[in-house]
Amino acid sequence: MGWLLELSARKHGDDVQKSNQLGILAFETAKTMSKLVSLYKSLSHDQISRLAREVITSQGIAYLNSMDEGLLFGLACAERLEDLDKTATAVAQLGQKCRDFGLKRFDLVYNELKLGIVDLWKLGHGSKHVEKKVQKMEKLIAATASLYSSLDALAELEISERKLGQWKHKGPSMQGKPNFQLFKEKLEKQRKQVHHLREVSLWSQTFDKSVHLMARVVCFVYARLYVVFGPYVPVLSSVSLGNLRPSHQKEILKDSPAQCCIIAQLMNEQIHSHSGPIPTASNSKLRMVRFYSRKSVFFLDEDDDLGDRKVSRSNRVFHAAGPSTVGGSGLALRYANVILLAEKCLDSAESLDPETRESLYQMLPENVKSLVKSKLSKNVKGTEDDQLLAVGWREALRGIMGWLAPMAHDTVQWHLERNPEKMKFDLKPTVLLLQTLHFSDKEKTEAAIAEVLVSLSCIFKHENCILSCESS
Repeated sequence: MGWLLELSARKHGDDVQKSNQLGILAFETAKTMSKLVSLYKSLSHDQISRLAREVITSQGIAYLNSMDEGLLFGLACAERLEDLDKTATAVAQLGQKCRDFGLKRFDLVYNELKLGIVDLWKLGHGSKHVEKKVQKMEKLIAATASLYSSLDALAELEISERKLGQWKHKGPSMQGKPNFQLFKEKLEKQRKQVHHLREVSLWSQTFDKSVHLMARVVCFVYARLYVVFGPYVPVLSSVSLGNLRPSHQKEILKDSPAQCCIIAQLMNEQIHSHSGPIPTASNSKLRMVRFYSRKSVFFLDEDDDLGDRKVSRSNRVFHAAGPSTVGGSGLALRYANVILLAEKCLDSAESLDPETRESLYQMLPENVKSLVKSKLSKNVKGTEDDQLLAVGWREALRGIMGWLAPMAHDTVQWHLERNPEKMKFDLKPTVLLLQTLHFSDKEKTEAAIAEVLVSLSCIFKHENCILSCESS
């Protein structure tokens, strides 16, 4: 694999730089770059510390998903690696249009990397070196995003230009009017802006330059993923990342000196009890495959299935949710919308109108409707202490929503971030599936939602009683 080692040292001279420019593919390339930058940032010291100290230990995740921190870290690692696999696949597809043979076969490079054959250190993947490349990608993404917006604005102006042209033929005297001249100047200025942005964005970059830039960062993110999650996920500690020596692993963690201390401390405090519905690592169906496989870190073997469903190879973490979970039942987004609507009603100063109440009720499955009716039947009687009851219900409801609402927000956000139809260039770390209702215990989640709706009903009933008493 001598050509592989030449990949990092090869300079792009005039003979190699004559590859075709990205052109219209600049926008898809920018999407791929933004996902890669997002992955890079998700493995920073701050993000891993937040994952360890805030996310995994949060009340909602511990109660509805699991208290097994090792398993939750395994889920986080697997999802990040799946995201990296998809990004590497997109980079490899762009690589097919490169003239450089090494870049053209980046799929082989990535597979060799995952088999532990490639010496990353010889490829020159130091943290400072990669940080400069990430900053360069951020500038290219920003310029390409501006180009995308400017092209939209230009398209609208050109439509208006055609309409004005039709009006001009009907009334030739329009051409000399000030408004028409101002419009022509605005259109010309927009065209110049688009031309400039094409020059400084990915539009004018070659396939070789763009893929070479992303390929190096993909390799670094893979190495950092192993080093960052290794102490959390025991199976990763038993394998080596190719020929990457311990001193090189320290270089990958150079920007996060306190991370090793945090990892050690948290591993000593690890909770092994099980709360939510996610099976533990001892379950024969849910287990880790070695990190440097040809596929990915999956929770199922190659020929496994979940009940009657065959597991999608590109979304193994998503399909790892069993039938006893909200996601496994296909209800995660629906329940999240119910919770968010309930949160909106709680924050509103006005009572629930009949239409909102009906729409909220119709969003519930039949079993939850029955559960709500059963709970409401036990709270039909009013008392003289309606004001105290209303305050008590509201405080209790805010306590539940304090840990339930964030998971609902994250569920909606997770789906928005992975909407393939939208052109997004977001560089922020994406929400993890373990932060959502996807892996939540279905029975516990439905009980919590029923409690929320009953509390809302009781709050508004008692507050209405107070208003009736005051008006009389």
